[in-house]
Amino acid sequence: MDFKELITWLIPAFPLAGWFLWGLFGKYFKGISGYLASAFVGISFILSVILFIIVAYSHGFTDTLYPWIHAGIFKAGVTAVIDRLSIIMLVMVTGVSTLVHIYSIGYMQGDKGFSRYFSFLNLFVFSMIMLVISDNLLLLYVFWEAVGFCSYILIGFWYEKKSASDAGKKAFIVNRIGDFGFAVGIFLLFLTTKTLNYQAVFSMIPSIPAYTVTAIALLLFAGAVGKSAQFPLHVWLPDAMEGPTPVSALIHAATMVTAGVYMVARFHVIFSYSPAASEVVLIVGTFTAFFAAFIALTQFDIKRIVAYSTLSQLGYMFMAVGIGSYTAGIFHLISHAIFKGLLFLTAGSVMHGLSGELDLRKMGGLYKKMKTTAITFIIGGLALSGIPPFSGFFSKDAILADVYNKGFYFAWAVGEITALMTAFYIFRLIFLAFFSESKLDPKLHVHESPGIMTVPMIILALVALIIGFLGIPPFNDSIFYGFLHVDFQNAHIFDPIANNAPWYFLSLISVLMGLSGIYIAYILYIKKAVSPEKIKSMFKPVYLLSYNKVYIDEIYDFLIIKPLLAFFNFLWKVMDVKIIDGAVNGIASAFAGFSVKARKMQNGLLMSYILTLSVGVAALLFYYFVR
Repeated sequence: MDFKELITWLIPAFPLAGWFLWGLFGKYFKGISGYLASAFVGISFILSVILFIIVAYSHGFTDTLYPWIHAGIFKAGVTAVIDRLSIIMLVMVTGVSTLVHIYSIGYMQGDKGFSRYFSFLNLFVFSMIMLVISDNLLLLYVFWEAVGFCSYILIGFWYEKKSASDAGKKAFIVNRIGDFGFAVGIFLLFLTTKTLNYQAVFSMIPSIPAYTVTAIALLLFAGAVGKSAQFPLHVWLPDAMEGPTPVSALIHAATMVTAGVYMVARFHVIFSYSPAASEVVLIVGTFTAFFAAFIALTQFDIKRIVAYSTLSQLGYMFMAVGIGSYTAGIFHLISHAIFKGLLFLTAGSVMHGLSGELDLRKMGGLYKKMKTTAITFIIGGLALSGIPPFSGFFSKDAILADVYNKGFYFAWAVGEITALMTAFYIFRLIFLAFFSESKLDPKLHVHESPGIMTVPMIILALVALIIGFLGIPPFNDSIFYGFLHVDFQNAHIFDPIANNAPWYFLSLISVLMGLSGIYIAYILYIKKAVSPEKIKSMFKPVYLLSYNKVYIDEIYDFLIIKPLLAFFNFLWKVMDVKIIDGAVNGIASAFAGFSVKARKMQNGLLMSYILTLSVGVAALLFYYFVR
């Protein structure tokens, strides 16, 4: 094992060791477990950067730790694939995870489950690293489920609270739907190719019938719809905000929910050979981007607003990979991980300063009391809104430019409208929380978060400011594109129309949309030139549709949950209680009744016993001689 292979396996080894140590011996480490857990993940980040440099100046490689399974023609090993796609993901996952771990030391201070929390967080980082570097679908699926399990236990971390345990169960159950499709897709792929190794599969795709490739691609995408919370399996992510806020920043914004986008990009050969499946990806992404932004317009819970923005931005990423712009999709994935992690951490800082308050209607005037949080939140909001020079401008506009230039004009128009709504709802949050008239409880001691929380926020804000420059010169000649396009150069990209609209013209439209959204929020909530209540009453049906999340949960409850509960109640009360239990209990009762009558024969009278014996002997003799 040479140096680069040793580094490869040390990267997941440190968080795995952390999970083991804090899980078993956390009570002995007590308060220092947070610092040690952060250090372990920080070491993984440093090693990832070293490996990044090695790969940047050489070639990618694969390395097998051990064979694992060899059954007949099927082989699967614990094998890592280190190429430019996986190394970029590794640096992002370990880098953001390190900052979230450090932030968590302050956020979770005093919690009785302090060591347990860091044990779970280390387990998640290990699982996500292994998901990223897996070189076969079986290993990928194992850690696909592992990150889902970590999401479940961290959403329900405060399990004593019913809403948290319910949210954990909801996330777990909804993801089972997508993961079932993902598993079937893996089975179909193996039946077709007799292998699950990425490169072996990719080499066979051109020779597989188109309808089979489409079926495999759509089934794999079902897993992405669940994991990345796209419509109609999006309902678990907003409720996942019941978990600790750093969990939301790490798992439900920066890393795990992007696994679906990463998976589609990793299997770009499969999707690029199926225009039908790719268009489904585009349609689902476009609809989810608009749909989630529409819901976020009227919400008052600051974490859920940011959560809906995550759904929307993931929609943009799927738009990109759906049209074959894999590099643009991954660039937005990295950019989004930075500024969305920042937005969640700053939201957590607001909660920390307000003793857990989440309702915008109970805030206001926080800028003067929490300036660091306010400024970093504004930077995150500008990045999300796509305002230059922040990262969201370069990454989101690269997607929209490609969507337009490949002829998907309707999707481009929806993306631009979504950009306007995005800027509006995030600055509605900023204006109401930080700059509107204070509605805070006078007894509440509002305070800025400690340095251990604000320093990671500042670092993410700085990265959100500078990382976008990797996307220039625009866009397909950028440093980022030049680094990553090697992994996608063999994609058989479906390109029905090729326009060459100037990037600066398309970007100008996007920026104007973002600025318009900010200005509308300013007019409504700072200048108050128009009353939001008046607009609400004028468009009450639309407002209620948005405020009630388009009633999707209620529809699912009516069409799925209640019928299933009624069916299960029928199985319980009729099939189980009356038929199964009735049959078993009836037989038992019959034997019990017979026993009650039969035992009367044991009356203790000798003459009765002699009579019975005589009758029995006579019956036997009769049977013997008569037959």
